[in-house]
Amino acid sequence: MASLLHPTPSPTSFFPINPSSSRYRFASPSRHQNAVRCNVVEPLKFENGRPGMPLLSGPGMVLPNMLAPRMNLENAMNKNDTRLRIFSGTANPALSQEIACYMGLELGKIKIKRFADGEIYVQLQESVRGCDVFLVQPTCPPANENLMELLIMIDACRRASAKNITAVIPYFGYARADRKTQGRESIAAKLVANLITEAGANRVLACDLHSGQSMGYFDIPVDHVYGQPVILDYLASKTICSDDLVVVSPDVGGVARARAFAKKLSDAPLAIVDKRRHGHNVAEVMNLIGDVKGKVAVMVDDMIDTAGTISKGAALLHQEGAREVYACTTHAVFSPPAIERLSSGLFQEVIITNTIPVSERNYFPQLTILSVANLLGETIWRVHDDCSVSSIFQVATNLIPPWALTDLSKMVVWPPPSEHPLLRHKLHHQGMRCSVGKPKAL
Repeated sequence: MASLLHPTPSPTSFFPINPSSSRYRFASPSRHQNAVRCNVVEPLKFENGRPGMPLLSGPGMVLPNMLAPRMNLENAMNKNDTRLRIFSGTANPALSQEIACYMGLELGKIKIKRFADGEIYVQLQESVRGCDVFLVQPTCPPANENLMELLIMIDACRRASAKNITAVIPYFGYARADRKTQGRESIAAKLVANLITEAGANRVLACDLHSGQSMGYFDIPVDHVYGQPVILDYLASKTICSDDLVVVSPDVGGVARARAFAKKLSDAPLAIVDKRRHGHNVAEVMNLIGDVKGKVAVMVDDMIDTAGTISKGAALLHQEGAREVYACTTHAVFSPPAIERLSSGLFQEVIITNTIPVSERNYFPQLTILSVANLLGETIWRVHDDCSVSSIFQVATNLIPPWALTDLSKMVVWPPPSEHPLLRHKLHHQGMRCSVGKPKAL
């Protein structure tokens, strides 16, 4: 068993720095002078993705008196570990698998099929009675089918006596219909929130909602996480001089998002594209506020739909003398003709995340896809363990699977990205830093 804890300064202390992507760094001992380390006789064993102390086995090993009544300790641990279940809908199974991979768990068995008339059938293939269930299903296109599938999945879990049901919605459809801009309009975001609540969900986990007030439409707790740190960490790995960088908001409504983004990029200057919209999915660029001449412009938005706004903004930036233009967004809806516009040569690189699956026929050379699986997986663990979620973004901490380390003095990443078909990563070892490099969707 483990020896008594004692302060032991190590040459290098593991210090995760970013909560969102697979980048790892080490900090100098001076930052952790009071750190303690637990020495164990044998490596830690991991059951169902969670770290645990090795159970006593073998001749001559006796349980301490305080543990004597717990003779069935191993079975109790395994029983508690199975209280967390993750199920995937059909909208983005690859992301669900990556989340389960990060957490060291297996996806729950579920049967989803569609009848000839389009009706959806859902059956859980394993018991969830008393379990903490997480359903991963973005309501991306086709939005209505995926939304209905999510509602039926929630209903199936509720009728199967799940203890808690959390709807993990990486992309929340209908989020743009969050207010009335004209008379006699619906507020579809509130309607969808009511549907999810009435179906039986106890909590919602969403990523980069179009507007913060959408959280208020739910009568149940909402955990809102941001995909921004994933993109920030990737941009930090590129060799771009901070003096040449300018963050651009494609419209006035995204100024707050762009300002927060610029602050984390060495407090880069901010520029704003003033556009006038004449109709849905139709935008006209009018003016540019700020200086971009000779600089690298990074356009930041929460989603790209038809790419009309961001492509016209990029054209204006080039006219104003921008050297390079990068497009960064969390949700890649990519409705036609988005691919044609984004691949037309206006952008040096289009950086997105995998909250919405992108089919291979929509790949183009400038496209880069980053994974938010670690971010969502860590959030699920914290929700399950009743821990703070907001602290992920307040404290610089990189999300390393808890089951991936057997010794905090060594970097162990498992499964190796080269051996996992769902992880589009390449490992780069640079001195004491092990980072997951540019995940190209090519």
